[in-house]
Amino acid sequence: MTAEATSSPVSPAEGPVAGPGTPGPATGRGPRARTTAAYLRYVAGKLAGAAVSLLAVLVTSFFLFRLIPGDPVKFMTGGRPVSAEQIAVYRREFGLDLPLWRQFTDYCGKALTGDLGTSYQFRAPVIDKITEALPNTLLLTGTAFVLYTALGIVLGTRSAWRHGGLGDRLNTGLALTLYSIPSFWLGLLLIIVLSVGVGPVPGLFPTGGMESGGKEGLAHAVDVAHHLVLPVVTLVAVEYGQTLLVTRSALLDEMGGDYLTTARAKGLRDALVRRRHAVPNALLPTMTLVFVNLGRTVAGVILVETVFSWPGLGGLFYQALSVPDLPLVQGLFFFFAAAVIVMNTLADLLYPLLDPRVGR
Repeated sequence: MTAEATSSPVSPAEGPVAGPGTPGPATGRGPRARTTAAYLRYVAGKLAGAAVSLLAVLVTSFFLFRLIPGDPVKFMTGGRPVSAEQIAVYRREFGLDLPLWRQFTDYCGKALTGDLGTSYQFRAPVIDKITEALPNTLLLTGTAFVLYTALGIVLGTRSAWRHGGLGDRLNTGLALTLYSIPSFWLGLLLIIVLSVGVGPVPGLFPTGGMESGGKEGLAHAVDVAHHLVLPVVTLVAVEYGQTLLVTRSALLDEMGGDYLTTARAKGLRDALVRRRHAVPNALLPTMTLVFVNLGRTVAGVILVETVFSWPGLGGLFYQALSVPDLPLVQGLFFFFAAAVIVMNTLADLLYPLLDPRVGR
């Protein structure tokens, strides 16, 4: 008998012989464990990149605004005649008598603990001024964000479903036009037409501010909402177009997929195929854009708040820059940049959860 014939068969206890493509039992890591490890490496890389970006912003915010010409003490005194002793007191109070490298190390050390310095103008901690104005900015940007995101997704979906039609051309044309208009110019136009009034048409909305004063309860809430209309309309008009175009483009790509053709061949109605299969996949890039837009809207609201005299972070930044109040300008610059970095990082971390192909 040959060797093959006399060899004993493999017993069930010994298990199957591992082939070239069979993972060995010693590894103990299945596909789920490998996917989790890959995602954790992806998260670590993104968080490290965000930390480096925040550090770069911290360094930039310190040295960039040191290039503003003039002595900060003169700005603090408003050009009044001040004795040399008083100037020395001011310089010691704000650490301006220290070497630049020492000012920088002190600034970085305090920033890591949440201390962004003391405002020249208000004689108050910068972080306190930011937290005081932040709710007003969040009210404005949050309202606008919800409206322009919903409007962009709805109109983008309708444009894709009616691709090439009159409605699609009108939607995309209007979105591109409004997206290209500067927000401050549109805000000024709305003030002229809807606040000041044109000819016999009276103004319908306040020219600026957040409230008229002297009102409480429901009347105060209605008054704030009345002041909120024009700034929100301005932000929605210039921001919804990007969401519309991204949603439309992604949905058009999905509508040409083979899996949709297969679903239709199985007898599913076209509207059902689009709603249950095409739209969820097309919203993946839109969801990423949502996070990016949120940070960008908070950071980009400066001009709108300035035009409408809205008492938020944007108006505070403009006021600090006109003095200039270096600690307040630095703190607000860092806050705006950090908002963008954090939202971008959250978008990067969310996307692999929505699309497992990313981050492996």
